Amino acid sequence: MADRLQRAAVLGRPVSHSLSPLLHRAAYAALGLENWQYDALDVGAEDLPDLLAGLGPEWRGFSVTMPCKQAAVEVADVVEPLPRLLNAANTLLRVDAGWRAENTDVSGIGTALQGAGVDAVDRAAVLGAGGTAAAAAVALASLGATQVDVVVREPARATDLVRVLETLGVAVTVARLDGARVEAPVVVSTVPIAGQPAVSALPWGPGQTVLDVLYAPWPTPLAERVTGAGGTVIGGAEVLFWQATVQVELMTGLPAPIAEMRRALDAALDAR
Repeated sequence: MADRLQRAAVLGRPVSHSLSPLLHRAAYAALGLENWQYDALDVGAEDLPDLLAGLGPEWRGFSVTMPCKQAAVEVADVVEPLPRLLNAANTLLRVDAGWRAENTDVSGIGTALQGAGVDAVDRAAVLGAGGTAAAAAVALASLGATQVDVVVREPARATDLVRVLETLGVAVTVARLDGARVEAPVVVSTVPIAGQPAVSALPWGPGQTVLDVLYAPWPTPLAERVTGAGGTVIGGAEVLFWQATVQVELMTGLPAPIAEMRRALDAALDAR
């Protein structure tokens, strides 16, 4: 197997903007994995079962982005406890039993927060209620959060997120985005770029740390608003980076080359 072509890719739609190929290719180069290839495949959730069924043994793993994260759980032959709880997987790995679903978003969000000095959390807030929001909730709970305020445009959409938090024993409140006051000292925004005007218009203060999971375009309106109010902003590129390092290790079985991957990401972001 060592001498044969080994393939991996990021799956999603749209996927052309993804920096995952850059990160994984940088890792392969640093690790001397000349026979490993990483691509970007434009795939919708409905396409995932047929895609996986038709793949040869050279395919070792996938990074999974929207809109395929829930479908990845449904199609996997083995589902780890974390993606089962979240009903979302951002990683698929080839195993003897078929495909195993994993989730490295939680690790990526947690490490990004810790890298900015957020080592412990009591009360936090999550903006949005999709799969990434659920991963953020688990990351916050792992840092000690006992209360998470969910802020969402339509409260009915927060059902799955509330289920995750209640399963973890975390107290949860749900508020409508319009007119909300986000008072938690640590906030994770998973709101897409189209929703940025609404979240950036919220009242922000100098004592808040906000992780915006977006990384392109950067800075986002939310990031500029929080910075202008004297708060601390963590960019989504940090989440992308740290979740990718875990994926590299899961797919290759080798330690991720942190320094080389960081240089590749910094160069790409500087060039934008």
